[in-house]
Amino acid sequence: MKTLLSVIFLIFATTQLSFAELDFEDHAFPEFVTSARALAMGNAYINKVDDAWSAFYNPAGLGTVRKPQFHLANIHVEASSGLMSAIGNGPATEVPGNFIDSFDPEEMRTALVKDQGKLAHSRFNLFPNFTVRGLTLGYLFSQRNRAIINDDVANEFEVAERRDHGPVMALNASLFGGILKVGASGVYLYRRDLYKSFGPTEPVSINTNTDYKSGRSLQLTAGARLTLPYTFLPTFSAVLRNATSNEFEGAGDAGPPEEIKQTVDLGLSITPQISKMSRLHLEANIKDFNNAYDTDYKRRLAAGAELDFRRRIFLRAGYGDGWGSGGIGVRSRTFIMDLTTYAIDRSLDGFREEEDRRWVLSLSSGF
Repeated sequence: MKTLLSVIFLIFATTQLSFAELDFEDHAFPEFVTSARALAMGNAYINKVDDAWSAFYNPAGLGTVRKPQFHLANIHVEASSGLMSAIGNGPATEVPGNFIDSFDPEEMRTALVKDQGKLAHSRFNLFPNFTVRGLTLGYLFSQRNRAIINDDVANEFEVAERRDHGPVMALNASLFGGILKVGASGVYLYRRDLYKSFGPTEPVSINTNTDYKSGRSLQLTAGARLTLPYTFLPTFSAVLRNATSNEFEGAGDAGPPEEIKQTVDLGLSITPQISKMSRLHLEANIKDFNNAYDTDYKRRLAAGAELDFRRRIFLRAGYGDGWGSGGIGVRSRTFIMDLTTYAIDRSLDGFREEEDRRWVLSLSSGF
């Protein structure tokens, strides 16, 4: 009888662990700062990228920047359905303050008491930059927090946090009349990570020195894009991330963050001209082609579409990490706004097992 109970407990524990670990799905979303435009397209964006986000998606994209951009305000705010359920029950005027509280583990524990089993995910990015054709200079800041009260026997409260920041520089060169573009970007990345769990009655106590893994690393990304001068402009891209396999240095008391693995992303696309005023871009990517993160290939496939009208209004749809995405965008010379929804699979080794739906607002302004 005792043996039977042990086996049942082991099976139960294994089932729970398949969803228990909080991670940051680097296999499907490897960029340090994500673009709401890209996420709406399933994160299939290494061919299309034609703005400052080239530094993170494909530095070769700098060769298609149309006009100089100097964006002091470049804000990305993101919340999951689980987080919105936990913080959105009160008056609308309280939601901004509740979102800020989502970066405080103690506040999130209180907010999640009535939403046990739901994952709360929040992200806040800043990327002020100066970008011209062939060059980007900027500084990234990205804060991501996740929390959950597991609705199992242990009933533990888990938290995860990742903070990235550092200066960014990207360069590009165009060859053969622009048919081939190559580029490279560098981020001197400062990163700190936290993964911790607490029992049902255990107070939330986090020690900055001993609980956070921290370190710095020069992260280099190389990219190439080949566009054939034929109908529909067939385009092929390749991106190599952490090109020099650099590890984190200057680790704190808790040690360095997990290694950023060297990965290769591949993409192909076509861009048919629908009319004089609109174009349709269709793109497919495979992330982590070399499978450095040992993930099912179906989760590494991404596809997206973008329909633009006069390069001012954009409709987008996509597929990434097994789930659908979509969004709209509006842009002018001095202002850009994107609204996006996308999702990731919360399972560690499955496919379309547990959807985590997110909602994104991105605002950029400058000249």
